[in-house]
Amino acid sequence: MTELADFQAGFAQALRAPDAALPPTLARLAAQPGFAVYRNTVMKACIDALQANFPAVARLVGDEWFRAAAAVHMRSELPAEPMLVLYGAGFADFLARFEPAAELPYLPAVARVDRLWSEAHVAADAAPLGADALLSLVPADLAQRTLQPHPATRWVWSEEHPIHSLWSRNRTADDPADGGPCSWQAEGVLLARPHGAVLTGPLTRAGAALLDTCAAGRSIEAAVAAARAAEPAADVAALIGQCMAAGAFCDIAQLCDNHREGSCQ
Repeated sequence: MTELADFQAGFAQALRAPDAALPPTLARLAAQPGFAVYRNTVMKACIDALQANFPAVARLVGDEWFRAAAAVHMRSELPAEPMLVLYGAGFADFLARFEPAAELPYLPAVARVDRLWSEAHVAADAAPLGADALLSLVPADLAQRTLQPHPATRWVWSEEHPIHSLWSRNRTADDPADGGPCSWQAEGVLLARPHGAVLTGPLTRAGAALLDTCAAGRSIEAAVAAARAAEPAADVAALIGQCMAAGAFCDIAQLCDNHREGSCQ
């Protein structure tokens, strides 16, 4: 098994780096003309997958720039699983340290939203939480429950960039200039897939704080407090309603009375 693992690691290295120092067996294999064809096929598949998985980034920088950057990225990260729709887990971090992207500081943030869309697209199915699930609870009981994010729900908040405007205009709009000039201010993005298609929309600072707290398994009371701490003037009831309408939650779990148990029942 060790020999096989070493061969596979060397084979992957030869795919990514034609001039890499290889053991004799792999060096002879890599020197064959057919291996160059295989290498080019793998590289094209990886570049095509990245371009499909990060369409907003590709639109912002253009095909030529994107494919050149994707070729560099491919040499450091090959697909880790057979579903190419999930290829590019490290692409946003790569862009953050990629020198040609230094003049586009918002590019990694846009890439992260593209990645979240892919994660939401392939996440597990679950029934979204309906509003009637809350109506039967008295306020005191409701406050100590938790709202569980749907498996396909993703969100991100950016203090530095208008991430929703940048991403949505370059992901879905026919013309990125639609809507006029982009106001440069902090923004968030909410992505949910309660049924078949991924739904997206803007998210406030309070909304991100609320979802972060829910994801940590804390009570609705704690989530409301976190949202108000992030934005004192936020209408938290409307915010919870917005998240529920988007299908961002999937269940209500009883908050543990005995925290020493370490888990909720």
